[in-house]
Amino acid sequence: MSQAFAHEEVVVRRGVRSGLPIIVAIHSRTLGPAVGGCRMRRYDTWRDGLADALRLSEAMTYKAAVAGLDFGGGKSVIALDRDTDLTPDLREAALEDLGELVASWQGSYRTGPDIGTGPQDMTVLKRFTPYAYCAPEEDGGTGDSGAPTATGVLAALHAGARHVFGDASCAGRTVVVSGFGSVGGGVAAGLAAEGARVLVSDVAPARKDAALAAGFGWVEPDEALSVPADILVPAAVGGVLNEQTVPLLAAPLIVGPANNQLTEDSVADALARHGVVWIPDYVASAGGVVYTLGRESDHCGHEAAYRRVEGIGDTVSHVLELARSTGVTPLRAARQLAEARLRGGVG
Repeated sequence: MSQAFAHEEVVVRRGVRSGLPIIVAIHSRTLGPAVGGCRMRRYDTWRDGLADALRLSEAMTYKAAVAGLDFGGGKSVIALDRDTDLTPDLREAALEDLGELVASWQGSYRTGPDIGTGPQDMTVLKRFTPYAYCAPEEDGGTGDSGAPTATGVLAALHAGARHVFGDASCAGRTVVVSGFGSVGGGVAAGLAAEGARVLVSDVAPARKDAALAAGFGWVEPDEALSVPADILVPAAVGGVLNEQTVPLLAAPLIVGPANNQLTEDSVADALARHGVVWIPDYVASAGGVVYTLGRESDHCGHEAAYRRVEGIGDTVSHVLELARSTGVTPLRAARQLAEARLRGGVG
């Protein structure tokens, strides 16, 4: 028997301007229009880009549902091969190809920046559709969502600390932040401001000098998972938690914004057996989408949108209490809450 197809709609198209594979996966519109960013990156084959879009759009469905948003999940991928010479003209052509496709859904799929794209790219998309979020403020958007994403991670982290340590404060705790980009840097700065000992790691050598200049400690990337710490914050690439790396972990709490941190859902069970509390990534990383939709869809002010982001802490507490009371992993508890909303129940 063939496996049922989980997504509502998937389009793979050769861009008429760029010649590049343009992929949009819409997982669910049950709760409202599908939302999910545009990823532009290199893959061994376009099928790897399709797999990325399928996986990430499903995660967006659960991210929106758990966060209480009236939106579904989608994802765009512009798939580059390893040898693509991404000139400015080719980049613009690919974005125009995507903009035309997004416009065809007339608002039932909405996008924004993701890996490989940014606010300026959304300005190109807005030539075709108003449903391209996070364009620069001068172009009618809210700009980079890194700061609200970091705020949401901190809210999730404090809720997790209260659950694990009995105290939400991170003062005096050792925290490893793996990935020193805009979100990881924001998390690190917030933790340091409240008195945590922050150790930073990144695969980009240039970021070591920036981290040290900012007063953070440094951990080499191959040691980031195993260095003794109270909290580990995965803030770079996904797939870092698997059956091989779980035994190396030395932090009892893991919470961070990196997408797809687990290689398989079964790794959540391995984490629990190892005594690690892992906050599902799609719960912890929801700050950017919560803020952006609050501002650009619901037309909230800045402060009101940030209050919504800070509510991620309450969501994490709910997930962890449900997990504790029912004897399941936080991943399973988050999934239960999301599925209840998707069925029309009360989450």
